[in-house]
Amino acid sequence: MQPLPALPIPSEAALRHSRALKELIHAELAAAGGWISFEHYMRLVLYAPGMGYYSGGAAKFGEAGDFVTAPEISALFGRTLARQAAQVLELADDHADILEFGAGTGKLALDLLLELEKLGSLPRRYFILEVSAELQQRQRELFERVAPHLAPRVVWLEHLPSAFDGLILANEVLDAMPVHLVAWHGADLFERGVMIKGGDFAWSDRPLVEGVLFEIARELNPQADAASGDVSRGVGDDISEYVSEINLSARHFMHSLAAVLQRGAIILIDYGFGRNEYYHPQRACGTLMCHYRHLAHDDPFYLPGLQDITSHVDFSSVASAAIGSGLELRGYTTQAYFLINCGVTEILAQTRVENTRDYLPLTNQLQKLVSPAEMGELFKVIAFGKHIQQPLIGFGSGDKSRML
Repeated sequence: MQPLPALPIPSEAALRHSRALKELIHAELAAAGGWISFEHYMRLVLYAPGMGYYSGGAAKFGEAGDFVTAPEISALFGRTLARQAAQVLELADDHADILEFGAGTGKLALDLLLELEKLGSLPRRYFILEVSAELQQRQRELFERVAPHLAPRVVWLEHLPSAFDGLILANEVLDAMPVHLVAWHGADLFERGVMIKGGDFAWSDRPLVEGVLFEIARELNPQADAASGDVSRGVGDDISEYVSEINLSARHFMHSLAAVLQRGAIILIDYGFGRNEYYHPQRACGTLMCHYRHLAHDDPFYLPGLQDITSHVDFSSVASAAIGSGLELRGYTTQAYFLINCGVTEILAQTRVENTRDYLPLTNQLQKLVSPAEMGELFKVIAFGKHIQQPLIGFGSGDKSRML
């Protein structure tokens, strides 16, 4: 674990909130005999009702929060994605809807609907499945303030519908799902969990010898790949311990989506890699990362409830779960290729170059969305479909399916 950077000091109210959540986790540990999996810990610190990071009331997005997402960077993101959405809605049928998971501030939903209105392709309904009541309220207020004529079209859900036609959308949702941590020590496997030591949270490994997590970890075995000297994977020095994440929740998520989607497409946008790159021998400490006031660090025990905890996405496992559930892979590419394929430069061109007041900020925003040094390469877009045959416009070039 790296030393923490100089992080801003939270308010006394925020500290009280974090201490209360810490007490809750202490109680969970006591009830469980002194040890819980990291997956359990991560679920509590992010989603404990009224106390977790995503269910509490603190700002999360934008300059006042802890991180910035693509919709917050620029309306170009949502406007461009709207072109792909319009195609899916047309391919699904005349009664197709959109369902967005984890809509954050509601900015993506707003930009999508405003652009779809211009394109004459509005869905019947725009469903939002949001676990945070506080974020739901922010989303409602945004529509009532900016686009009250579209507000009646937006419906908030508590559960997945039993059947769905249209577009299912999740932007930076998979990375926030609780993950299991596994440590490979030669032939031995351990699940990394959390215990109390000296009044604070501390790491504690337990042997992993059976179950679904064991079977997946044994099959992956990135440490064995390192020992084999597989130069195709860029193996470096010998690795005595390899620690990484396995996201069982993402697999269950894809099973659930496949069960409800009748006709249409699922588009997932997130940062991550295919399996060989994700479990690369040179990534022996995993991808777990925490974000607090736009500063990144790797200590998940710091101020529980006040910081975000994420891991990169293993898109190979997502694809395997989706295909195994009856979905078809319809595309996998980088965010840069996806946006360019969908016509982001054409949308930019709608603002005249001579209008420097508006044009220059848009070009800077586009750079952040598509530059390899920013979001363009690390962020990927993957699509799955059911009962639609026409190629999706967002994947016309830059196919990365071979990396899955």
